[in-house]
Amino acid sequence: MTTDGSTNGDDAPTVVLVTGGSGLVGQAIKEYVEEEGNTKDGETWIFLSSKEGDLRDRKATEAIFEKYQPTHVIHLAAKVGGLFANMSAKVEFFRENILINDNVMECCRIYKVKKLVSFLSTCIFPDKTTYPIDETMLHNGPPHPSNEGYAYAKRLIDTMNRAYAEEYNCNFTSIIPTNIYGKYDNFSIQNGHVIPGLIHKCYLAKQENKPFVIWGSGTPLRQFVYSRDLAELTVWVMREYHEPTPITLSVDEEDEVSIKDVALAVAKAMKFEGPVEFDTSKADGQFKKTAGNKKLRSYQPDYQFTSIEDGIQQSVDWFVENYDTCRK
Repeated sequence: MTTDGSTNGDDAPTVVLVTGGSGLVGQAIKEYVEEEGNTKDGETWIFLSSKEGDLRDRKATEAIFEKYQPTHVIHLAAKVGGLFANMSAKVEFFRENILINDNVMECCRIYKVKKLVSFLSTCIFPDKTTYPIDETMLHNGPPHPSNEGYAYAKRLIDTMNRAYAEEYNCNFTSIIPTNIYGKYDNFSIQNGHVIPGLIHKCYLAKQENKPFVIWGSGTPLRQFVYSRDLAELTVWVMREYHEPTPITLSVDEEDEVSIKDVALAVAKAMKFEGPVEFDTSKADGQFKKTAGNKKLRSYQPDYQFTSIEDGIQQSVDWFVENYDTCRK
């Protein structure tokens, strides 16, 4: 093991603990390292689900670390929710995420974890900002009031990463992903994110022989990253990225797509031949949230992201095949 936290150097075993391991990104990492054969010699991967212990509880968290003795941690676990949940329970979103993050970070220090990689979110960026947004702008102003409980709890991961590095020489860093989609997502129409919600809605429209209705005009622009790509890049961050400051994992600015184009790609992948309608009585939300990925491209200039069409096709195929058992 090298002193910088990478997993190649000597013959010491590497144990990678992935919190939130049963979710969208956790399952994508599991497929990448296990099914695609990207586990290195001497690496053991542990994918933790909430059933194995409540990370809000210090003793439960310590028991997990004592059991697995991780050398590396990828921290995905969080209390998450949709817009309404965030607006109505800011205290709970702040306190529970603070507890989870504090317990994981302090256990990483106590158990001498060689590297911690935590996930942030683009929703933590300042509400009033210039574009493209990047890692350097994280603390330039308050986040949007609607999710400030969650956003400030996530921002403090970056603050604590730097503090742990200064005080205890800990190797803690973080990832800021843009909109993630893929297999194992939450396909709830009410509480899911854009692409999984559209996939489920289109599926039902096809089953019921009804129009595929998209809320809003379809004009807002977003950057979407396929979960398989994010899994590969997350493993790269764990092994090769050595800065304590966050790194944004996003497709390029020119790969920003409109919600209309996403909806049409979903309809095509679903082989939906009925009418596609846009309900303009519903609000569009923010027009764009363009993120820059210059730091990522400085390390990975030639990385090829999965196209939105291919990623949606794979997501649709998985959803249809697993309709009875997937989260929805």
